[in-house]
Amino acid sequence: MKRKILATLLSAFMAASLFTGCGSSSSGTTSADGVEEITFMFWDDLNATEDLISLGYKDTIDRFNKDYEGKYHVNVVTTNLEEYYTKLNAEIQGGKAPDVFICSPGPQLSDYVIPGGCAPADGLCMNLDEYLAQDGWKDTFTSDAVFSQQTYDGSVYAIPLNTAAACCFYNTEMFEAAGAKVPTNWDEMLDACEKLEAAGYTPVTVSGGTAWCLSMIAGYLCESEGVDLAALADGTASWEDGKLESACNKLLELSKYFQPTAVGDTNDVATANFYNEEAAILIQGSWAIGQINGSAPEFESKCGVFQFPGVDRIIAKSDSLCVSKDTASPEACVALLKYFTDDTAQKYTAEVGGKIPVTNVEYDASKAPAQLSYVMDVFSNAKGTFGFYNESMPTTETGAYFDDEMVAVFLGDKTPAEAAADMEAYYNENCRQ
Repeated sequence: MKRKILATLLSAFMAASLFTGCGSSSSGTTSADGVEEITFMFWDDLNATEDLISLGYKDTIDRFNKDYEGKYHVNVVTTNLEEYYTKLNAEIQGGKAPDVFICSPGPQLSDYVIPGGCAPADGLCMNLDEYLAQDGWKDTFTSDAVFSQQTYDGSVYAIPLNTAAACCFYNTEMFEAAGAKVPTNWDEMLDACEKLEAAGYTPVTVSGGTAWCLSMIAGYLCESEGVDLAALADGTASWEDGKLESACNKLLELSKYFQPTAVGDTNDVATANFYNEEAAILIQGSWAIGQINGSAPEFESKCGVFQFPGVDRIIAKSDSLCVSKDTASPEACVALLKYFTDDTAQKYTAEVGGKIPVTNVEYDASKAPAQLSYVMDVFSNAKGTFGFYNESMPTTETGAYFDDEMVAVFLGDKTPAEAAADMEAYYNENCRQ
């Protein structure tokens, strides 16, 4: 069966540290034999990874290098996700900005687009409007909505690669053995965890050592309590109104069911705990499908997905590619971006990687991971989307501060009330005029 992602679907749902003084750079070189060499910076080791999405990116680059042999060539610079932005910023500071680099939407992307962040005086990222208008490239995308988080002052500065949602993955066999049902509200979530624990299973695996993982869960809990980030930013709401405190108390309730090693486990370890069947629930983005199925393909048949309970909206995001405006090879860079969004790459995104394509490509749903159809069901039943909390605040520093506060609460270093007071003080000092 062929399945097409319609524009109406994504239109409905898609509507690190901060460095200053970063220098401009001129990247891209031409080799002695006339080949234009460009660099691509990514947050995974493409030669060592088992992640299916990352392997798809490797295939795209290999295909590009083969097709453009003698004209263009991409050299890949890789690191891990935890160190990615620090190393990217160091390259920029050293005047060696990569020609093409991956970036998360929100304040992190803004740092490279808007002067005054990590961008030089006139910005770092290339305006892509002219290229999108050529040969109907923009018409291949599902709708303008997929560019909502990559658009500044009406212009597009990054290309989305896919759409993913933060969901709850669960081991269907463990749930059945424990007599637990898929939860639809918070009380049912705690009840399911209680039943799983009583049956001898670790209910939830999460990385307490990776701040954004806790922040993602806290974001959902803040959503369930009615936290309004826009009102907090303009000062019409206060972090001390009880909503964040209540969300933090729920986080502590849930943390009683985390694996004993959560404090020290990395995100990769926490995810491995799930597909190695050492825990029943993994709260993670649908990008984990590629990691789960790449590492343990036999686990796909027992991997279910449900929406985070007690909320109407879901957290959604898109990986994005940027081009340095100072590249010496803009045509080569744009040609690479087009390869990442062509039918071959986008079909792979769905049929192998399990992410939602951003183009009008048709894909064979029977070949796609089973989890993708579950995620699509979550999208269709949700009333909208919102971004990661740490990517939805005024600056990357603000998001990082929120992450650290959530980790402090989890570790018991601060009470929920203290975290709320800290957030209010931080906003008053740094985010409100």
